[in-house]
Amino acid sequence: MTGDHQTLALVLFSVFIAVTLAITTWVSRRRHGSAEEFYAGGRLFSPMENGFAIAGDYMSAASFLGISGLIALFGYDGLLYSVGFLVAWLVVLFLVAELVRNCGRFTLADVVAARMRERPVRIAAGTASVTVSVLYLVAQMVGAGSLVALLLGGASQQARTWMVIGVGALMVVYVAFGGMRATTWIQIVKAVLLMGGAIALTVLVLIRFHGDFNTLLNTAAERSGHGREFLTPGLRYGGGWTARLDFISLGIALVLGTAGLPHILSRFYTVPTARSARRSVVWSIGLIGGFYLMTIVLGFGAAAVLGSSAVHASNAAGNTAVPLLALNLGGGAGSTGGTVLFAVVAAVAFATILAVVAGITLASSASVAHDLYASLRRPRGTAQDAQRAEVAVARIAAVGVGAVAIGLSLLAQDLNVAFLVGLAFAVAASANLPVLLYTLFWRRFTTRGAVWSVYGGLIPAITLVVLSPVVSGGTESIFPGVDFAVFPLENPGVVSIPLGFLMGWLGTLLSPEAADEARHAETEVRALTGAGAA
Repeated sequence: MTGDHQTLALVLFSVFIAVTLAITTWVSRRRHGSAEEFYAGGRLFSPMENGFAIAGDYMSAASFLGISGLIALFGYDGLLYSVGFLVAWLVVLFLVAELVRNCGRFTLADVVAARMRERPVRIAAGTASVTVSVLYLVAQMVGAGSLVALLLGGASQQARTWMVIGVGALMVVYVAFGGMRATTWIQIVKAVLLMGGAIALTVLVLIRFHGDFNTLLNTAAERSGHGREFLTPGLRYGGGWTARLDFISLGIALVLGTAGLPHILSRFYTVPTARSARRSVVWSIGLIGGFYLMTIVLGFGAAAVLGSSAVHASNAAGNTAVPLLALNLGGGAGSTGGTVLFAVVAAVAFATILAVVAGITLASSASVAHDLYASLRRPRGTAQDAQRAEVAVARIAAVGVGAVAIGLSLLAQDLNVAFLVGLAFAVAASANLPVLLYTLFWRRFTTRGAVWSVYGGLIPAITLVVLSPVVSGGTESIFPGVDFAVFPLENPGVVSIPLGFLMGWLGTLLSPEAADEARHAETEVRALTGAGAA
């Protein structure tokens, strides 16, 4: 894309950035001195608004760019991501949404600290939440780099590097100045745009094949280079036992990981009641379910219209499949229709990235300020002074988290964004989910059990990723020139998730102190009835 068409694409693309910055500026006029306003938006959002915001927070670059790209490259095996991301919401709806809203105030650590000694569990849970958030941020920024490099007319390393840095800077602005209120409205706008863009592309793909989905699949198989194998399991996760075990590991991580994601759990605190939290999840499931069905059409559509080899040539990880599909459906490169549709899809994808990174950055900065800083500082002044200091620390933490995520993103630019998110889900399911479920449902659970559960899942998950083919030993690894991969699986979930539960159980059995029955009873009543909830 060159000349006037590239200029038009850049102008349309820039409009959304201007709109989101305007929203942030407008919202930032409100005072954010209180922690409740900064972290939870004053708890004033309706279930429908929060449902759209949750959907906007969850339907990330991994969904729009990564999953469609994986389906375009690997066919049936790419469907695992769509199914896993959607089924995960049943766990959220039935196990954690209402209970988390009733037991906590701003973060996951609030739920655990309600019945444990605060300092050790807040430090552990805060550390795990920041780690998960940074991994998730890396995936979004890699998607942004691939997208904007394509928009600028080439996938040059310099363009992708500067785009990653630009996204990091924007997310810091959104969080530091707008807080939860600005972040929520950006997510709502993004959800509407994303659903509209996905519907439009899905309709155009189906029109191209006269509404015959069977013809679409057959054409995709023919142009994939793999024939009928493209429509059967095993193209990516077939063959040896390690590939099959990786398939199982990824599935477990996707289904269980959502309930441990800090930026998703924090959204339940933005509504006034637990009933509103449950209704928010119902709204979000409807939106998310419809969207993931459309990613199937878009993925196979990209394979059928473009061919898997063309998708791979543009971006080896498949992250640019949807924008290239939009360009083709609009009339092809050099056409005004193709340029406009490409620019709109690029803007929607970028909106997706900005909205998600804003939510993740806010959740991670909240963990740093509300859990780590609040646990380590010495109380001084009034409660209001403490809240102001905490919010100030959260804003500073947003800058630090952004810097770390930018650095890691520059190393992982050649990996698929859906795959990177799968790693974040595995860490969330290993470190956060066990301690959350034990706290809510096990009467004997103790402080030592909570700390062991978090670190017992977090440390193995991170260690196994570092020692896996993701980091070294392969042509597509982060460091392809060295080989210290001793763990054969790319996703650690099948090992690290059971370890998180096991260490929580073992720590409780070996704890010198008994569980506080009174505090557990109080937490149970609050979780089930909402009595005394913030």
